[in-house]
Amino acid sequence: MTTAAYLARLGIDVPPPPTLETLVLLHQRHLERVPYENLAIMLGRPPSVDAVASLERIGELGRAGYCFHQNGALELVLRDLGFEVTRRHGHVWTDEWDRDGSFLNHLVLHVAGLPTTENPGGEWWVDVGLGDAFRDPVPLVAGEYRQGPFTYVVDEVRPDGWSFRHDATGSFTGVEVTTRPTEPADVLASHAELCVPGTGVFAKVLVVQRRHAGGCSTLRGCVLTQVDAYGKTRTELEDWEAWRAALGDLHLPLDDVEDDELRALHARMWDAHLVWKAEARA
Repeated sequence: MTTAAYLARLGIDVPPPPTLETLVLLHQRHLERVPYENLAIMLGRPPSVDAVASLERIGELGRAGYCFHQNGALELVLRDLGFEVTRRHGHVWTDEWDRDGSFLNHLVLHVAGLPTTENPGGEWWVDVGLGDAFRDPVPLVAGEYRQGPFTYVVDEVRPDGWSFRHDATGSFTGVEVTTRPTEPADVLASHAELCVPGTGVFAKVLVVQRRHAGGCSTLRGCVLTQVDAYGKTRTELEDWEAWRAALGDLHLPLDDVEDDELRALHARMWDAHLVWKAEARA
């Protein structure tokens, strides 16, 4: 039932076969209809990283959370549809000194058994939890990959993992993927650290990202960033109505969120934005 509700959320009526075409379809539809976000965390109620709970949340609300939730749910669906899928340990980094870090801050999905002429090994990186990164599954073959306005690089494909470089416009620099542990206890421990109020990476500023065919739209705090074929634009959203409308444009469901909660979050994000601007000018 959870898989059926998930597929319905993506606009798919009949469970599709475990083919590459299906994998691409699921990947694209998920990113278009289930944005990457940390709304519940910013409202003080971090959602469970249990994969079944995440999958049910997508079917019922159309929201999931960040990578642990998004990829955890997709893993269940892929298994249910008959794909050969495993999870991998991921470490997203921005500064070079942090590139080889062992901290689990990203959950990666690896799908095998789908060979093509360009990818004879048939191994694919599937990831709906990287926010503004790739829209289609990426072949685990070293090289550059152009998707819309972005260029990505997969290099150092190793038996124990691979390295990834994001586009220069991206919100992070790269990802290191390894075979370090990704058991539920490991994910839960990392989730607890990432969501510590005020200090956790996902508890500092609201982030909502929607990767679509033309590029990516990101709301970070009160700044809306659009990256497409025409370049990159940034818009400050001081006005509550404009900010609320941006959440709707990002396809973020808000039926279970009180209006007062959203207004308070907007005010908090705008105050933090003003502090950031003042510090940048100092």
